[in-house]
Formats: sequence, C-alpha cells, structure tokens
Amino acid sequence: MKRILLTGMSGTGKSTIIAELAVRGYKAVDADCDEYSEWVEVSEETSVLGPPVDVDRDWVWREDRIQRLLSIEDADVLFLGGCAENMGRFLPQFDRVVLLSAPADVIAERLHARTTNQYGKHPDELARVLSLVETVEPLLRRVASHEIDTCASVEDITATVLRLASS
Repeated sequence: MKRILLTGMSGTGKSTIIAELAVRGYKAVDADCDEYSEWVEVSEETSVLGPPVDVDRDWVWREDRIQRLLSIEDADVLFLGGCAENMGRFLPQFDRVVLLSAPADVIAERLHARTTNQYGKHPDELARVLSLVETVEPLLRRVASHEIDTCASVEDITATVLRLASS
C-alpha cells in the first residue's frame, strides 16, 4: 500500500482535496478532526512551530491512532491530509509527501470564507497561519517530494495528486 501525505498550512486545500479523493472512492483521511488529533498542553519554548494555537495548548496528531491508520493494509493507496507539530515522526512511513501551497492572500481569503472550520477567522489565528507560511512552509518544502500550487482547480489538483500516487 502506498501512503501519501498531503500537508501544508491552513487554507491551502488539504481538506478539500482529501474530500474530493474520498468522493472518488479512495481511502482519504483528514487528520484534522477529533478522531486523529487532540489538544495538548505545550509551551512556546518547546513548540517547533512557534507560538501554539492557543495559549499553552496546541492541536496535534493522536500518535497511536495515526500509527494504527498507517499500519492498516486495506487499500492500494492511503491519502492522509494534515499538518501537525508531531507529524515528523511519521514522515519515514510515507511514500510521498506532497506540499500544498498557496499565496498568503489566497490563504487569508480562503480562511475568511470557509464554513467547514472556524480556525483562521480570528485575527490572531490568521496572523499565526501567515507567520507559519514564512517559517514552517520552507521546512515542509524541504521534506516534500512534490509541491502543488493550489490556486489551480480542485479537479486539476486532484489529478496531479493521483498522478503522483501512481508513479
């Protein structure tokens, strides 16, 4: 089974592409939900990604559940969408890491307009996301095998992801 991680900052389209892959019948999981992520206490000093989402707490992957998901061999391909401070320990288990990116103004517009998730609407959250574009996205770019600019249509982005999965 191939394992493909779709990662990137909030507002780059991870959830949208995961949903599109699921509609097409692929095993596609959005890790940004209570089933696969949780709030944990952190301090700014120990945070790899800079200031946490909230004062002294951050949204991270539930490592036991992510590991279980990655261990199940029940599909030809698993697409996992997400970006969390603790995802680095799982990177060796992925066949491809695909960075989804978009210009800061597009991210800000998407966060403002989205209805499926409230994160990014508060000015402090938006500022954090845009700061992470500058500080964390370059780190993600270094570990990614591919990068997709998500200003393209959902259909084109999905087709590119599927091409990458089949190669």
